[in-house]
Amino acid sequence: MKTELFNYTLPPELIAQTPASPRDASRLLVVDRQNDQVVHRTFADLGDYLRPGDMLVGNNSRVMAARLFGQKATGGKAEILLLEKQINGRWHALVGGKKMREGTTITLYDAAGKVSEWVGTITAVFPGPLREIEFNHPLDDNLDSLGHVPLPPYIQQPLADSERYQTVYSRPTGSAAAPTAGLHFTGDLLLALREKGVLFETVTLHVGLDTFKPVETQHVADHPIHSEWATVSPETAKRINEAKLAGGRLIAIGTTAVRTLETAALRSAGISGSLRHMSQSDASGETSNFCPWKPVAAFAGPTDLFIYPGYKFRAVDGMITNFHLPQSSLLMLVGAFMGREKMLGVYETAVQEQYRFYSFGDAMLIF
Repeated sequence: MKTELFNYTLPPELIAQTPASPRDASRLLVVDRQNDQVVHRTFADLGDYLRPGDMLVGNNSRVMAARLFGQKATGGKAEILLLEKQINGRWHALVGGKKMREGTTITLYDAAGKVSEWVGTITAVFPGPLREIEFNHPLDDNLDSLGHVPLPPYIQQPLADSERYQTVYSRPTGSAAAPTAGLHFTGDLLLALREKGVLFETVTLHVGLDTFKPVETQHVADHPIHSEWATVSPETAKRINEAKLAGGRLIAIGTTAVRTLETAALRSAGISGSLRHMSQSDASGETSNFCPWKPVAAFAGPTDLFIYPGYKFRAVDGMITNFHLPQSSLLMLVGAFMGREKMLGVYETAVQEQYRFYSFGDAMLIF
């Protein structure tokens, strides 16, 4: 299947620069796959489409204050975007600046812009701006005093409150970007849904920047998707399975929650190791495939599950998701769930109706 099949035209003015206020004031495009119905609502109306016993599952990963600024020994400016901590304690990071060679040292500024005692040394150079860095002091518990929460490059307007790029249920820190479908939820909305009998659980997938990058290979299957760390606790797996056995629907909040739940279902089916080749596309790429439901298994570890049309869904019945970049792996996942042509038709409708796109944009409910 060719990557160009997942392209669409988006007017730049529809790329949201600021989040809705309040969070659940964003618009909600509701897609009923079975009846081919599309309805335009607001996110606060989500409960109208959920039943008692349904279970929402969100990704509770919190975005790191991963954007660091500093200077080299020569005085040159440097910028570091932390991606992932390695087993050896070093970090993989994107580094901006001139002549970022192995052995280059970078003294960090703190969040207020003053020189700090933290110094990073480049220990390995990879293609492009990717580097491995070793710091003289552990960063984990000090990022909030040193760093800034990174926003996607298509958001040009500074964010007055960095918590607006975190979900209200975020807990463990570890993501380089937000699981944005969860940004629409407020505490009041979650309480209202609970009073209605809708269940809520969280899993964890620490989001890497590669999740949001456009697929650059000519063919979808050749895309080298990177692994991300995910966790489903035994208690959460038990409650999810109980809800499904009781007749509830499993609604994933965001593509990262979908990938985590589907990985957990594959684990329960005895499929482990690399999962990137689990999608087997048909000739047209138009069929969204669903297996009989599989229970989810508790796990903690990397997942490289790449979902595109032809994948057979085992766990989720529906999803809440934002509107994604053309030719991105996230758009391909949505295309696998609802069919590529149907998805592109819905996106065309969203453009015509002036929905807001990307991280701070509006949402879809697909069931």
